[in-house]
Amino acid sequence: MPSKYQFNEVVNREGTNAMSYEGYRGYLFEPDENLKGKYLEKDFIKMWVADMEFAIAPEIISAMKKRLEHPLLGYSMVADPTYSLVFQNWCLDRYNWKFDTRHLVFAKGIIPALYDLIGQMCKSDEKVLIVTPSYAFFKHGTDFNNVELVCSDLIEENGDFRIDMDDIKEKTADQKCVLAIFCSPHNPTGKLWSEKELLEFGKVCLENGLTIISDEIHCDLLRNDKTFTPMARLFPKSDKIITCMAPSKTFNLAGNLFANIIIPNDEMRKRYNENYLPVENPLSIVAAQAAYSEGNAWLTELKDYLDVNFKYLKEQLNKHLPHAKFTIPEATYLAWVDVSFYFADNENLTLFFARNAGVLLEGGNMFVTNADGYIRLNLACPKVILEEGLRRIIKAIKEE
Repeated sequence: MPSKYQFNEVVNREGTNAMSYEGYRGYLFEPDENLKGKYLEKDFIKMWVADMEFAIAPEIISAMKKRLEHPLLGYSMVADPTYSLVFQNWCLDRYNWKFDTRHLVFAKGIIPALYDLIGQMCKSDEKVLIVTPSYAFFKHGTDFNNVELVCSDLIEENGDFRIDMDDIKEKTADQKCVLAIFCSPHNPTGKLWSEKELLEFGKVCLENGLTIISDEIHCDLLRNDKTFTPMARLFPKSDKIITCMAPSKTFNLAGNLFANIIIPNDEMRKRYNENYLPVENPLSIVAAQAAYSEGNAWLTELKDYLDVNFKYLKEQLNKHLPHAKFTIPEATYLAWVDVSFYFADNENLTLFFARNAGVLLEGGNMFVTNADGYIRLNLACPKVILEEGLRRIIKAIKEE
């Protein structure tokens, strides 16, 4: 069957205030960092921040255009229950999970919600647990709220990552440890946790009195033979698991700043709502509703395209960089590649590849800890971009 959507199309993002094109100096490097090297900055290939180089689904664009036919864009909120029911249906159809729509609140993104929730749930002398390597904003959220961060390193075995449950048991036994932030599927490794792993981790945390914030933003982005399980589905009697999902990663809508936060505990939800201004971008609301009601065909083709990109990356690494360690992840569009064989310890790989390959990517130093020698590559891009970016990366490593 021919493709309905044009994932091979290279979309020019210049002049759109795109973070991937305009914001990398403030995020990956110091603003005045010297990036002079083998490529001009205007020719850098962007494979770093986790949004896609694909045009979003035309069904979503259509819904936004239709909304713009109404001439008013005043203060808006999710007042119509249709959106909650559409999102509930999405979770029921895909994950066999029916949450109570009364528990659904919203946020300007999962990270803003995380910052708020940490501050609302943790006292200054309490601790937050994460597994590492980790998305850096989990740490930034604790720093912002002046709360101590406790890290538990994932164990890598032949390209697979597992939780060190003995370490988790020890750290959750600390009465000052009151909150766990858990990424499922995991960023940056792309690990899709099994039901057994989720049950074991969740049980230990809950039995020790921790609340769990389960960041499930990548839940829709699985390899085609995989199935996702929301952690809250496994603990239906607990009200101490907060689930965070969003259309942003799945449908490339990060700039719309709209996320779904499911808080079953009445007191926690009340506290969250008291501190949240429930005003949403009217275009974000209609885009999210269109994504969950009309976006399945686009997502199906996207996953097929990503599977091919991951296969290509694996083949090229095996052929040209045999000492790089890489396993195709079960989820996300992010590749977590161990290139430590080719570099000295503690080398700034983000800076190395900018200067020597003209490729913007994220080195392991950007993922809190337990990530030395790794790079994270964003594969949500047209094949031609992946091919050129990877060609440059391979060439730079071989010349190192």
